[in-house]
Amino acid sequence: MRQDFHLVRFFREQAVARCAKVAMRAYGDGVQFTWAEVGERMDLIARGLMALGHRSCEMVGLCGRNMPEWTQADLGILAARGVPVPLYPTSNAEQARFILRDAGIRILFAGEQTQVDLGIELLDQGEITHLIALDATVDLRGREGVIAFQDLLRLGADPALEAPFLSRLEELRPEDLFTLVYTSGTTGDPKGVMLDHANIASAMHLHDLRLAVTPDDVSMCMLPLCHIFERAWTFYVLYRGALNVYLRDPQTVVKAIGEVRPTLMCSVPRVYEKAYAGIQARMGKAAWPMRKLFNWSMGVALAVTRLQIAGRRPGLGLRVRHRVADKLVLSKLRGLFGGRCRFLPVAGASLADDVNLFFQAVGLKLKYGYGLSETCATVSCWEDGSMPLGTIGRPLEGIEVKLGEENELLVKGPTIMRGYYNRPEDTAKVMTADGFLRTGDAGAMDAQGNLIFTERIKELMKTSNGQYVAPQRVEGTLAKDAYIEQVAIIADSRNFVSALIVPYFDRLEEFAREKGLTYRNPSELLRHSKVVEFFESRILELQKGLAKYEQVKKFTLLSRPFSMDLGEITPTLKLRRKSIEKAFRKEIEAMYAALPGLPRTPKAGS
Repeated sequence: MRQDFHLVRFFREQAVARCAKVAMRAYGDGVQFTWAEVGERMDLIARGLMALGHRSCEMVGLCGRNMPEWTQADLGILAARGVPVPLYPTSNAEQARFILRDAGIRILFAGEQTQVDLGIELLDQGEITHLIALDATVDLRGREGVIAFQDLLRLGADPALEAPFLSRLEELRPEDLFTLVYTSGTTGDPKGVMLDHANIASAMHLHDLRLAVTPDDVSMCMLPLCHIFERAWTFYVLYRGALNVYLRDPQTVVKAIGEVRPTLMCSVPRVYEKAYAGIQARMGKAAWPMRKLFNWSMGVALAVTRLQIAGRRPGLGLRVRHRVADKLVLSKLRGLFGGRCRFLPVAGASLADDVNLFFQAVGLKLKYGYGLSETCATVSCWEDGSMPLGTIGRPLEGIEVKLGEENELLVKGPTIMRGYYNRPEDTAKVMTADGFLRTGDAGAMDAQGNLIFTERIKELMKTSNGQYVAPQRVEGTLAKDAYIEQVAIIADSRNFVSALIVPYFDRLEEFAREKGLTYRNPSELLRHSKVVEFFESRILELQKGLAKYEQVKKFTLLSRPFSMDLGEITPTLKLRRKSIEKAFRKEIEAMYAALPGLPRTPKAGS
């Protein structure tokens, strides 16, 4: 990579070099943009911001769901030598106000009507001076200071802006801030992670040394762009000249993946846990011949994969059976993901080995990895041709990892953040004297240099008996079940482990029909003795691999899911435990009001 590499300059060059190639496409309406159009919009947005009074190195907010215009605005802010600051599209006024004030944001891009209405509220309160609506279909409510995206582009077309814009481009520096990424705030107020252009340039280079993304690839942008994982990946996809397809509603991913047929897609483990549970549930109810064929095919595929992991070649007979299994079953399972996935980056939480092994055996190459906002996403990931189960892969070249106190993973390298914005004390707490970042995650390393994640140190729960429980481990064990959609473990300062469980209601209702159960509403169904016994038996079976002190002794079935809108989960599906415990305090206290032991009649949640 050139010493003078800067993402903005590179993308402006790419807009010329790949001018006719499609760079971005919106799933659903099929609207797409060539590199020439992306380059033109990047410049026009930058100039339009300057017309609104944007100053060099000033922060600009971005709040909306995934769409090409989101990334175009991101690039335009960067081209204006500004600093994009993403806000979650589900942010309420209080959350947005905190970030706007902390970052000193005056100009905000908003996506759809929900975000535009939030922006108008903030505009009326004097929190911002200009609001720019990315979606052309929204109602601007006739408010002064609210600008349509197309009007911003027209503002930027003023020839008088050409000279000052070119002058600003000349001022671009590697040490300029690339972004502020506010942590999702699972505990306490969010902190603004400062990443500079040298960080993102290093991330592009280090990924080049590990991954093989080509201009022929198609990546589906499914995770929220406000999260560093999807945003850094999107920049890498565009940097490599591949096509990025934007999915606004992640709930439509099953339909979209079959139509887009991506070769690449980054996601969180929960996507594959749910897919695994769904496949197992369907096969469990399939006719005997289909179920027999599925089990035989997966047995063959798993045998081949285990040999590959061990570095051994399958024998001729097994290879022949594998070809038959692939034609009859495995290729059909890959077809559920579009049928042409080359590899699928997955990170953000723990991925159970059996779920990972299942998809590897099917032929879907999950590239499991690990990273943080503070590290510009990736720290480590699996290498091509390697399946080191139980690990999160080797660190990227140029990233140094060592173990600190409590086996904390400490990371050092060119992608590490500059610090937390306006928070020198918090920055000092997470940085060691020799320049390593304290990740807050405990782990280990194997003989091959692969990292092993064990638990979030801050999330470890200590029972009143003095035992430490890693909630993600227990939750991951239970979440593989086809009838469990969400689970939150309760254990801190308690004398045993309990769980709040949200069932998959469509599957549970199917079970109820098969058993002839009668009920008037979901809450009554969850209280039915047959349903309670059904979950009790499944949980007992799932927990056989857990230590006794980790096992759930009581559980409560909830009739509503943990909600992003209510602040109970983050957009990347992490649990906000304090919010969950507050919302379901009555249900939690009821579980501890009786002796431990899986209940015969747990009360349904509200």
